[in-house]
Amino acid sequence: MTVLRPGDRGEEVRALQRRLHQGGFYFGRYNGVYDEQTKFAVWALQKTRRMMPRGAVGPEVWKALDRRSRQRPLVPRGAANRVEVDLSYQLLTVYRNRRPVLTSHISSGAEVRYCKDGRCGTAITPVGDFRVTSRAPGWTTGRLGSMFNSLYFVGGIALHGSTQVPLRPASHGCVRVPITVSKRLFELVKIGDPVYVRGKIYRQKRHHRN
Repeated sequence: MTVLRPGDRGEEVRALQRRLHQGGFYFGRYNGVYDEQTKFAVWALQKTRRMMPRGAVGPEVWKALDRRSRQRPLVPRGAANRVEVDLSYQLLTVYRNRRPVLTSHISSGAEVRYCKDGRCGTAITPVGDFRVTSRAPGWTTGRLGSMFNSLYFVGGIALHGSTQVPLRPASHGCVRVPITVSKRLFELVKIGDPVYVRGKIYRQKRHHRN
């Protein structure tokens, strides 16, 4: 079997995109191009199967698509419709009627001090039980940068699409998701929906290979 890598094109890539969509990981077009959004979906799949997130797609990834996820709900008795954010594995999962329908690679707060325009703070994604308080469709630009399809759940901290979703916690506190995922996320999640944030950042998890 051919090993697919970022930049590849063709029917095998289109088949991969289709399978990732069926698993709730990919929400872009089946364009047959192994682009960045496809890579993010592969990372999400690999994380749920407790594999090292890498861009190469070989036999083990295809087998993972056939296996049931070992990922368990962070909040087993949580609301039937909810969002779970796992800081330890840098994953976001949307549940509808207690079933996962979307799973995404994320980049959460970097947990470092920062200063911007004379104002300082700590880049932390808070752990706890929250609810979506407001929604901002499309691109908005604030003091700390640009955000796409923002779903605010505590103060100015939101789940939002970003062009920068690296394999490490890198935000000022928000939960970044890939752009194509954010479009589906914004369709699914409404004001009042619970957002459960659990886990903690392990320093060694910051050094995944691309």
